[in-house]
Amino acid sequence: MKRREFCGMTLLGGAMAMAPVSRLLAGPGADIHAIGLSGAEVVLGRKATADFQSGLRGTLYARDQAGYDEARRLWNGMIDKRPALIAACADVNDVVRAVNFARDNALLVAVRGGGHSFPGYSSCDGGLVIDLSAMHAVQLEAKARIARVQGGAWVAHVDHSAQQIGLATTLGQISNTGVGGLTLGGGFGWLARRFGLACDNVSSVELVTADGKIRHVSAKNEPDLFWALRGGGGNYGVATAFEYRLHPVGPTVLAGHVVYPAAQIKDTIKFYVDQLTNAPRELSVDLALFSDKDQQPCAALYVCTTADSATGEKLLQPFQQFGKPIANTIGSMPYLAVQSQFDGPPIDPAMNYLKGGFVRAFPADFIDVLANDFRPSSEVSIFFQNANGAVADVAQSATAFSHRDALANLLVLGNWKDRSNNEKGREDVRASWHKVERYTDGYYVNLNDADPTSTARNYGANYERLATLKKNYDPMNQFRLNANIKPA
Repeated sequence: MKRREFCGMTLLGGAMAMAPVSRLLAGPGADIHAIGLSGAEVVLGRKATADFQSGLRGTLYARDQAGYDEARRLWNGMIDKRPALIAACADVNDVVRAVNFARDNALLVAVRGGGHSFPGYSSCDGGLVIDLSAMHAVQLEAKARIARVQGGAWVAHVDHSAQQIGLATTLGQISNTGVGGLTLGGGFGWLARRFGLACDNVSSVELVTADGKIRHVSAKNEPDLFWALRGGGGNYGVATAFEYRLHPVGPTVLAGHVVYPAAQIKDTIKFYVDQLTNAPRELSVDLALFSDKDQQPCAALYVCTTADSATGEKLLQPFQQFGKPIANTIGSMPYLAVQSQFDGPPIDPAMNYLKGGFVRAFPADFIDVLANDFRPSSEVSIFFQNANGAVADVAQSATAFSHRDALANLLVLGNWKDRSNNEKGREDVRASWHKVERYTDGYYVNLNDADPTSTARNYGANYERLATLKKNYDPMNQFRLNANIKPA
């Protein structure tokens, strides 16, 4: 059982990253009808669009031009949006030009890093997509344990580079995720219990704000904005580069998963909660509730420890002894294999949908619901992602990410192949979500199609400060396709 079978993210979602970014397509032959920030139609004249194109090192795609359909494709088969223009940026200066063009024409804007937004925020109908896919370079300073990463990079780009010198940082559990959106929204991963979130390991961000300025944001330089970028999502601009702190990890770790049949699900959940709550920080454990090929409910425990071999063996011994599993893959494996175990196809033709929220406790009735009331199927499953440990070392007000007291991130995941099943599929996910929603509080902005009206409540005490900063840096709310924070 693989999480990607029902999660559906991708490694090479930015197929354009392989395209020669210096190649410019022929200019549009007619005015372009686009969608503005107000929702009304905006007509882009041929000269304005041609001037925009001529100033780019990268490629500008318009409808009906060669490469457009390939450029607009995202990992999630459910998302089928048609932007008026796609600016495949080659560097930060291209991003500046794209931001200025969007602002000057009051265009609706989407920012694409990895292109893995479940609700489809990486694209838009009728607007401008600022695509960072070609910007995925990684530079390492081994002695200083620092990685400088462009905003269009995937987790895989960073992991493969850093593991060559035995280093890593918290960057998700799926190697085909873009680092930009992941980091700006918080950034959970196998290393979070030991080293904190991705945003906790960022030391600086290169950001293009709505005024077209390139800002080098850190704790010393624009500290208020740096605070907002660590959990505030893509609300404040286009992140074109990150600097991460790295830690000694791998290249080999102890990891794997153990699968249990239906009769042991309840006991497995209790065992999971005990391990999640009490295990040392070197051990991360996740829980999946799914159906096997015979449509029988199962539970799986996914584990990874970054402790030394002897300590790791001891930490994983309880998993080797618990219950009567029907499968057990725990053993020594490359950290890169752990990071890619949930990966799916580069462009997933399947439909993917989810609902999720943070869990702070596992009362007995919640465990009963999970074990008895939730019925997984070939299309709907539940995944619990570890969210505690070192994550809680950071004060709730120290970064925009405020859910520091959560134990786990609960995800109700839907995956199906037939587009005609979208309505029923979403209904099935929501029905399962309604069974568990009352045991959650708040949601992870990176993995949810949340109601926009819930954003203020989700950020809690941090929201007022975030809204004030939004007014300072993006008063027109140009960057609104996200868990949107409206200007104060």
